Amino acid sequence: MRYVCLDTFAYALPPRVLTSADIEKQLAPVYQRLKLPAGRLEMMSGIKSRHLWPAGTRPSQAAALAGEKALRHAGVAPEKIGCLIFTSVSRDMLEPATASFVHQKLGLAADCLIFDLSNACLGFLDGMLMLAQMIELGRVEHGLVVAGETAEDLLASTVRTLLEDQTLTRKSIKPAFASLTIGSGSVALYMRRAVENETRPLLTHAAWLANTRHNDLCQGADGMAGVLMATDSEELLVRGVETAAATWRKFTAYPGWGAMDIGCFFCHQVGSAHARLLCDTLAIDAAKNFQTLAHFGNTGSVSAPLTMALGIRAGAFQPGMKAALLGIGSGINCLMLGVKWRKV
Repeated sequence: MRYVCLDTFAYALPPRVLTSADIEKQLAPVYQRLKLPAGRLEMMSGIKSRHLWPAGTRPSQAAALAGEKALRHAGVAPEKIGCLIFTSVSRDMLEPATASFVHQKLGLAADCLIFDLSNACLGFLDGMLMLAQMIELGRVEHGLVVAGETAEDLLASTVRTLLEDQTLTRKSIKPAFASLTIGSGSVALYMRRAVENETRPLLTHAAWLANTRHNDLCQGADGMAGVLMATDSEELLVRGVETAAATWRKFTAYPGWGAMDIGCFFCHQVGSAHARLLCDTLAIDAAKNFQTLAHFGNTGSVSAPLTMALGIRAGAFQPGMKAALLGIGSGINCLMLGVKWRKV
């Protein structure tokens, strides 16, 4: 791709902070009965805290907060947006598309193409790629990708279910562990067609793979007990990094995109063990892997783009550098995006 500019990232963070210690206090009866040591959640995940929205916050409301910021910071009028893609795991309802609520809240034009795109934690990166193709082909000049994840119901349902289940053992509690690492947040990206001598980052390169033999390793649904998710974290870690390694070989086969050429990496934030194994397997310098996991947890589709937005703000990614967004989602799917920022 030659003409796709990643003009402006923006994000909104929920006001309430819930620590891993707070969750363990709620689960004290379970910890006592199973003789689980305090601090286990943070020790195993590397997550100190996560953010939560006020009760009743809808994914569309969260996404619109970030979307409005992106448009305002970019100085672009809402009516110029030709495509809006909503990409979260969380959605307002089954029908209509959550994008329709975001479209209305942002005051976008009637001729703006809108739709939801869902692919677990890869949704936002997929949305970037879909919008990039439209921009590259000249179908759209300006577009917006948004995500608003709401983890509140999943966390509450998981804690409630664990407290009520008196048959739990140290082994049977494991599939619920990943649900306690989830956090809320929202992010938006204003993308446009690049101009001559572009000064903003360019999306230039992508590689992807699907390894759907393992689509049973992480599954979530809304049932009688609320939103619940079962995850084989250990096997998902192994198979996810295995899929990433195969995708990485495709990604780095493109000239100029080897590990030494890339100055900064923004990965989906799952857990500290995942980050270590991914860097070791791909032979990536861990010092180049910008991380947000400890303070935000796993924010689903928001995770990788939020990390990149914070990395740009912190100066970890700046003009003259190349960066890679490395995404792995349950299913299992992997998508890697290459971003080049020309030195001014």
